[in-house]
Amino acid sequence: MALVEDHLLFAESLEIALGMEGYQVRRVPLPDRPSSLGAVLAAVLRAQPRIVLLDLDLGPHGNGVRLIEPLTKAGIAVVVVTGSVERTRWGECLRYGARTVLTKTAPLNDILATVRRLNDGFPVMDRAAREELISEWHQNRVENHEARRRLEDLTPREREVLRQLMQGHQVREIARLNVVSEATVRTQVKSILAKLEVSSQLAAVGLAHEAGWRPSDA
Repeated sequence: MALVEDHLLFAESLEIALGMEGYQVRRVPLPDRPSSLGAVLAAVLRAQPRIVLLDLDLGPHGNGVRLIEPLTKAGIAVVVVTGSVERTRWGECLRYGARTVLTKTAPLNDILATVRRLNDGFPVMDRAAREELISEWHQNRVENHEARRRLEDLTPREREVLRQLMQGHQVREIARLNVVSEATVRTQVKSILAKLEVSSQLAAVGLAHEAGWRPSDA
């Protein structure tokens, strides 16, 4: 069994608990410096585990979800153990082949029980719950795609105004920074709301964040 986790204390606790259960656990060391997930993947594959307990947020090394599909294609059972509570993110993990998703706040016995069931060849997640999470991820993906399409309709000036709204600037500040009148900025904001099909500046900022749009896109 392999453990891919960048939080040392949690990793050590899990390693000790699994060792006491009689499992041979190899904690895959993450480089001190940022590296590609390819290097992490190669290290896991070299260990040839049957089961991998995988964190998603691997700090400077990237998003662990990208490891799930290549690991499952190699015949490895992946259990995601994460601090994230985003259901759409869980659905993404399941879509790419994870057997189940557990939170780090779950009792340690739940993680151990999941490992036991996997080791014995039993399912570890209800099919209906699995399909519901994958469906939520898919719906969120469709909505984000549509939001990105709307964001692409913004003019360069509107994108700049949205960028400044995302940074917390008010209309008055944006007008001062861009050396234009407040009326001009309000007109631009009104156009942004219409194109994004939202009713407030807060909703526009939320939509941009949810779609993964970053100020650098401006």
